[in-house]
Amino acid sequence: MKNKNQYCTCLYYSANALSRKITKMAEEAFSITGLAPSYAFLLMAINKEPGLHPKELSEIMLLTPSTVTRLIEKLENKGLIIRKFEGKYTFVLPTKDGKKMMPKLEKAWLGLYEEYTKMLGEKNSKNLTQQIFNAALKLES
Repeated sequence: MKNKNQYCTCLYYSANALSRKITKMAEEAFSITGLAPSYAFLLMAINKEPGLHPKELSEIMLLTPSTVTRLIEKLENKGLIIRKFEGKYTFVLPTKDGKKMMPKLEKAWLGLYEEYTKMLGEKNSKNLTQQIFNAALKLES
């Protein structure tokens, strides 16, 4: 009989399997906000540090500038952020409605954390998160 998990030693395979599962959990947790998780995390970053440039946001989010621009446009269309242009610089700021979303965003984020922590354990969750983030940074360079 063949091993059902013949690719389990492959980082690509394992990371994608984890990504699918955690994405589903995140989508469920953030459904209370009406935003997909990527939009929600970007809005939280904008609320935390109003006035960042899109390039800074792309570095914080570990996303390409073009992806961040697309996310910014969608949040702007929803009336949750505004872009302020000063010369060649663009600053991204939350609107009043964007700021009002913070309690829901934080509740969703905490709900997601509690859900996977319940399954993996707190210590394992923290260790796994740190290892994955460190690997992402190393593979970025």
